[in-house]
Amino acid sequence: MASHRRPKQPSRARVTVLTATAAAAVALTSQTAQAAPSAKPTKDEVKSKVDKLYQDAEKATEKYNGAKEKQGKLEKEIGTLQDKVARGQDEVNELRAGLGSLASAQYRSGGIDPSLQLFLSADPDSYLDKASTLEQLSGKQVEALRTIQEKQRSLAQQRQEAGDKLKDLADTRSELGKKKGEVQGKLAQAQKLLNSLTAAEKAALEEEEKRASRASERTALKAQEEPAPKKSAGTEAKSGGSAAAAKPVSGRATSAYAAGQSKIGSPYVYGASGPSSFDCSGFTSWSFAQANQTIPRTSQAQAQIGTRINSQSDLQVGDLVFFYSDLHHVGFYAGNGQILHSPRTGAVVRYESINNMPYMFGVRV
Repeated sequence: MASHRRPKQPSRARVTVLTATAAAAVALTSQTAQAAPSAKPTKDEVKSKVDKLYQDAEKATEKYNGAKEKQGKLEKEIGTLQDKVARGQDEVNELRAGLGSLASAQYRSGGIDPSLQLFLSADPDSYLDKASTLEQLSGKQVEALRTIQEKQRSLAQQRQEAGDKLKDLADTRSELGKKKGEVQGKLAQAQKLLNSLTAAEKAALEEEEKRASRASERTALKAQEEPAPKKSAGTEAKSGGSAAAAKPVSGRATSAYAAGQSKIGSPYVYGASGPSSFDCSGFTSWSFAQANQTIPRTSQAQAQIGTRINSQSDLQVGDLVFFYSDLHHVGFYAGNGQILHSPRTGAVVRYESINNMPYMFGVRV
């Protein structure tokens, strides 16, 4: 006979424990999923991100260089104005002392001219309009008063100009600090990414850079040893800048390029302009300085000098070459599609393919 006994129901306490255990398991699974680390970026992904950060840092570096150059100019201009004001005030003081001597002589001879007395005790700039019309002033006194008035007006203008430049200098220093912070921030981000690589990955990246640099150096040096192919007149006429192509590179540009070659292996440092470290425009401006030629400090300003050369086929060794739409990078053309430049933080002055960056145009100095 079959048993019809009802199955035993779990106790309320047992149900509560099971439910709590299940809930805890679900929560633990959820937390584990949330805490699971994201996939570590590959060496190539890190390199791509670091290259972008270095490019952003270089943009900020050229703006930093521009602000630094402006600061230097303003400091010189302010110094010149302050010297002028000081000399002008000395001249005014001497003229006033002369009038004081004249007043003393008049007093000893029987009294001081009332108009001169009024001048010596009041602002001559506001007084002259009245005093110059008085008959009792001699021609010599009027001339002296006019000279003082003109000098005081000039002093007032110079003081105002110096004040304006001081305000501009304060703004420039503020901008300089911001750009410096921006550069340092980008470099810190890049370094953090590089630190995430293993020792083997870092070594692999360094070897890739060295290998590419050696290959570019061999290509550039080979091009300089071989005679450049001659262009026909028709070819030059078709190129985008025949006048620029017909003009040879100057002796100073050749000397500047040679000076740049002597610095191969020097490290890139933002804001540096030699002699042991450089940023991109610091490298080119230092190189030209060795050839006794001064060029602007920033890449954007350097792009405005000399003769522009649009076509890469018209470039000659020693020409300046500019990259990116905002012209934030500059180097020397080294021949055979290679450039010599100071690339970025973590790199050194070296040869590199001109096609590694978006070429804009060249300039023949």
